Amino acid sequence: MSARSLAGFTGRGYDKGRSKPWQLAWFLTSFAVVERSWCPSQLRVWILRLFGAEIGSGVFIRQHVRIHWPWKLTIGNDVWIGVDAWLLNLEPIVLGSDVCISQSAFLCTGSHSRSSPTFEFDNAPIRVGNGVWIAARATILRGVEIGDGALIGATALVARNVNPGATVLAPGSITMDRRTN
Repeated sequence: MSARSLAGFTGRGYDKGRSKPWQLAWFLTSFAVVERSWCPSQLRVWILRLFGAEIGSGVFIRQHVRIHWPWKLTIGNDVWIGVDAWLLNLEPIVLGSDVCISQSAFLCTGSHSRSSPTFEFDNAPIRVGNGVWIAARATILRGVEIGDGALIGATALVARNVNPGATVLAPGSITMDRRTN
């Protein structure tokens, strides 16, 4: 492995998608309004649309949700995004309909190339199908596609595509079937 030289980092190939003043306006609005507890969900949705997000109907976004670039976000209908979720969307994140992203989940489209001596970006989009549940504190990494109806368990780390209807649990997880008779 070659020596790492972070001073040489250029960020080449990464397009933020909007001008610096627009980025600054988003960061200020997000920090001052969107992430705050007092801001109602519908105002959050309205502001995200104003900044370029494509959002369907019936979307509920809780407080303290962080979204890096709203213009790189597409959300279907009837989606819930829980408290403290973080959508680090340097590249597009597409959420289908009837998706639940639980508390403190982390969806990260950004990474760096480990083979690059200057640690250049190696980003890729994330696509989440319809009816997916991403449980509390789960992490979804760049380039992942999650098929319809999949369940990503609490604290799971997902670095590869997930088939429709599949369940991904964190290593060492214990499942409990709570059926009532």
